[in-house]
Amino acid sequence: MPEIGEVARVVHFLRKHCANKVISTIQVQEDNIVYGKVGTSATAFQKAFTGKKILDAKQQGKYFWLEMEGKQHPVMHLGMTGWVRFRNDTTTHYYGSKNDKNEPQEWPPRFWKFILQLDNDSNQEVAFVDARRLARIRVVEAEAKDLRNTTPLKENGPDPVIDKDILTEAWLEEKLKSKKVPVKALMLDQANISGIGNWVADEILYQARIHPEQYSYTFSSAQISALHKAMMEVCGTAVEVLSDSSRFPETWLMRYRWDKGKKDKNVLPNGDKIVHLKVGGRTSAIVPRVQKKTGKVAEDVESADEVSEGAADSQEEPTPKKTKAQPKTTKSKKTETTTKDEVAKEDSKPKRTRTTKRRAESDEEDGGSAVKEEEAEDTKPGKKRQTKKSQADTKKAAKSKVEDAPAEEGSRRRSGRLSGKGV
Repeated sequence: MPEIGEVARVVHFLRKHCANKVISTIQVQEDNIVYGKVGTSATAFQKAFTGKKILDAKQQGKYFWLEMEGKQHPVMHLGMTGWVRFRNDTTTHYYGSKNDKNEPQEWPPRFWKFILQLDNDSNQEVAFVDARRLARIRVVEAEAKDLRNTTPLKENGPDPVIDKDILTEAWLEEKLKSKKVPVKALMLDQANISGIGNWVADEILYQARIHPEQYSYTFSSAQISALHKAMMEVCGTAVEVLSDSSRFPETWLMRYRWDKGKKDKNVLPNGDKIVHLKVGGRTSAIVPRVQKKTGKVAEDVESADEVSEGAADSQEEPTPKKTKAQPKTTKSKKTETTTKDEVAKEDSKPKRTRTTKRRAESDEEDGGSAVKEEEAEDTKPGKKRQTKKSQADTKKAAKSKVEDAPAEEGSRRRSGRLSGKGV
């Protein structure tokens, strides 16, 4: 997903190619998700900005907007796969091919949502694209200077790059102490801090030597200081180099974290192993040797420090430790508590093996005579299925014996059941 650095790249090229130019025409494709989910439409977007001049492009975290003349401005979010493409520039994407400059560009690009033509020049066209339709395009009405005090920007936390005067070490400490969530989950919540996504959070936590599962309120002042320093440096560098990974420091985890599932690949140059686990529903890359837990963690997640060597090699999420199950004990108790009446009702069911086993255990001291007698009975014809007449005779005999000796009802009924087997 495009994060603070990738969005800074979009803003850079929008400013470069669009600032101080007039939108002469707008092509739109109606989309009731990309536009409709945030209360506007492609038609409303087209009507609002056709013929208007673009003054600037700006950003707050993962949101960006075009500052227009007048009181209406397009505020956009790239979602998972959204991007902005330029007809006269093929180098704008952060993971573009090395041969982009020599490859003809498809235009209009696939999955476009709107195309702006600038200054009546067909070569100066800008397209917003999104394959998965998780991006959002809004028309926000406000003075340009008040945009950040308007929905959706006002619901988001401070940006680590443009709001350094707000996101101070003291502010971060207060925020961490006020929550009881894994620190990574807190960082990913845009209501707390704008612009930090999955890879940026992992990089910050690695640089600060902090485990992502540890609860936010458990950190010492020294750890919070390290976290704040790493946050400022990682976000600042990502924005400064426009998310060009070739310009990231060699010491960054970002350079080595993408080989999940490839054996012997997830290692740093110094040999430290990179392990993947899930925190807050997101896959996290950590280095267990340096990212140790020093406080409480969520009970429903397993530590990467406890991941076996095999699990680490496969890069699969570690299986939670199983509680000791006792299926055999349960089954045994159920058998032992079966009532004698229930035993009588099971006369017609050929549970020969279980009965033989119980008889063998009870008569073991007699040299196994009961087992031999029962095995002999098992060879007699008519063993597997009793006729209605034989069943009636068996029940009659059992009833007669019970009436003769009511004090031994349980044992007589059991004896009658077994004696009926040979009928």
